[in-house]
Amino acid sequence: MDFDIRFIAHEQMDSIIPLLVQLNPKITYDLLKSRLKDMVLQGYQCVGVFDNDKLIGISGIWVLVKYYVGKHIEQDNVIILPEYQGKGIGKLLTDWIFDYAKSIGCAASELNCYTANESGHRFWVAQGYEAVAYHYKKKL
Repeated sequence: MDFDIRFIAHEQMDSIIPLLVQLNPKITYDLLKSRLKDMVLQGYQCVGVFDNDKLIGISGIWVLVKYYVGKHIEQDNVIILPEYQGKGIGKLLTDWIFDYAKSIGCAASELNCYTANESGHRFWVAQGYEAVAYHYKKKL
């Protein structure tokens, strides 16, 4: 299989919302769309995987600098459509992002993975990630 991996233009960003709905089923389409608009204003980018013209996977990315790791890329809301999973597409996408990160001078990559997502944990460990912290949240 031959897939095209590329950034999704800001004016086409709404095309990722159906995938975000699958990944975040408790958040409404409209709220995801509103938050996406705000995230783009804060530097959010999205990389898409395409099978011909069909969007089959995404990874949001942030380029950040933090004291403990320096300049790094953070993958966010990574999903491959279920019928395409298990075919190495996630690794292709991650490798593309790593190459991009290196090309812009990033020293590392970080991400969050939901604690209940056991298959996600296995995937990220296979990509060379290690769990180094807990991610906490508190609603205000």
